[in-house]
Amino acid sequence: MTDPPVASCAVDQFNFALLVLRVVFGLFLAYHGYNKVFGGGGLAGTAGWFGSIGMRWPQWQARIAAGTEIGAGVLMALGLLTPLAAAGMIGIMVVAIVVAHWKVGFFIFKPNQGWEYCASIAVAAFCIATVGPGEWSLDHAFGSEFTGWAGSITAAVVGVGGALLQLGVSYRPPKKVVHT
Repeated sequence: MTDPPVASCAVDQFNFALLVLRVVFGLFLAYHGYNKVFGGGGLAGTAGWFGSIGMRWPQWQARIAAGTEIGAGVLMALGLLTPLAAAGMIGIMVVAIVVAHWKVGFFIFKPNQGWEYCASIAVAAFCIATVGPGEWSLDHAFGSEFTGWAGSITAAVVGVGGALLQLGVSYRPPKKVVHT
């Protein structure tokens, strides 16, 4: 017995929507990482910025951030190792929120950009990890997808845990000078 056409159509729409979501958020993040390497000031400029906001070992931070953004973004777009790709996206966004965007406020349109967009990326990644990459993914093709609680817990624990570890080891915000 075959599924009714409406159910089949709904499944195709769901898979199409997941594909679009994965590819857009994944490739946008990958391109952001690419820009850290090849844009404006390149890795040296990115490292200089990391140093200016209080990240220890800024040359390594630039490479780690760019590599995480490119790697997690491409994996998300392909739907490969999806919960780990989501964890990378969540982790990099949590770090970005803490070191650069939280103090600005919520809205992205504020000068120096608030944390709204970074949080949106993290939530989208978490949701994709929860429902899975869909049938139009490499995880599905390889029969390696794990979704539901396993996907969401993996993404949240590895992503937030990795971010907290990086912040705890590497982030030393500059001390504010108090004028009296």
